[in-house]
Amino acid sequence: MNSWSKSVKYVFIGKITLRNQFAYMIDFLIRSIFLLLILYIFLQLWQTTFHGEGTDTIAGYSFKQIMWYLVITESMILASPSLCTRVEEEVKSGDIVFKFVRPVNFVVFHFVEYMSEAAIRFIVNAILGTLLGLLIIGPPHFGYGLLWLPFIALCGFTVNFLLNMVLALCAFWVEETRGLEFVYNKFLFTIGGMLMPLELFPDALQQVGRWLPFQTIVYLPAKTTVAFDASNLAGTICTQLIWMLVIGVIVFLVYRKGVTKLNVNGG
Repeated sequence: MNSWSKSVKYVFIGKITLRNQFAYMIDFLIRSIFLLLILYIFLQLWQTTFHGEGTDTIAGYSFKQIMWYLVITESMILASPSLCTRVEEEVKSGDIVFKFVRPVNFVVFHFVEYMSEAAIRFIVNAILGTLLGLLIIGPPHFGYGLLWLPFIALCGFTVNFLLNMVLALCAFWVEETRGLEFVYNKFLFTIGGMLMPLELFPDALQQVGRWLPFQTIVYLPAKTTVAFDASNLAGTICTQLIWMLVIGVIVFLVYRKGVTKLNVNGG
């Protein structure tokens, strides 16, 4: 009964987060419209690239596959909230003390908030990106990859949350974590495969990217969708689950250590 009551609390936290997103509809729509601008810019860049190469495929990807790949990666990245900013402000203001005395786990509380917000943003972004893609690029040929996208994207968002939480918890020591978040995002944009599939990178950089967790966030969900290969599906899911476990343990250790070191400044 106690476990059930705790679960209900997190459900209500998710509902409140969703309501907050719809309460600021103008900001919500502006972020989504920004996605269309980014996709249009990439459309022009990749059209020029394929035209200059004079080929139908680059590293095994057609122009249409590249563009739909970007629809997925950009939709996911723009859907991800800034966790470092939230935790940093909680530490600076002292509000984090009130989070600790609540009858909910601090990390799980932020996870529910993060995933609820990311889910609704991703759905809206995906709808707008799909409409633009259908109008300009043409219908995709995802096959079974589309069926696996929700699950693999969920795992990708989870890994992204865990990595961001590790950085956010550094606020217990340094307070300012946005610089760490900035560097992290740049890794995600490049060897994380947001701007382009890893196959387009030099071989050495590809190998580096495949040994890091960044690939699990947007590269694997997007690649699985646009270039589905049933033989690689199990490996993709296992890679995400392993990194979720490893980083989850790191979050637990950093959080436990950070709570003992916390020195709250402000209210």
